[in-house]
Amino acid sequence: MPVFKTQRVIDQIRGRSYEETLMILELMPYRASYPILKLVYSAAADASHNMGLNEADSFISKAEVNGGPFVKKLRPRARGRSYPIKRSTCHITIVLKEKSKS
Repeated sequence: MPVFKTQRVIDQIRGRSYEETLMILELMPYRASYPILKLVYSAAADASHNMGLNEADSFISKAEVNGGPFVKKLRPRARGRSYPIKRSTCHITIVLKEKSKS
């Protein structure tokens, strides 16, 4: 997915709680929301298994999208020519933290 299409979804969930993030991502009409939803599920499972965080008390502390490499293909055209197709990719980083009890 291109960075700018993924960035508009990430901007909506940054700083929100885990449950609120899941509700937002399930109802968003963008195609980028489903892979981000899977990534948030995976980050919550990793946080609860590796660090013992409670999913109900966690929130998205850091969410960023960085550009990745381009997938380059050639499209056949008339008279034996070809046009390049550059499909952009991105790297998504999600960090969960637990809310303080104070």
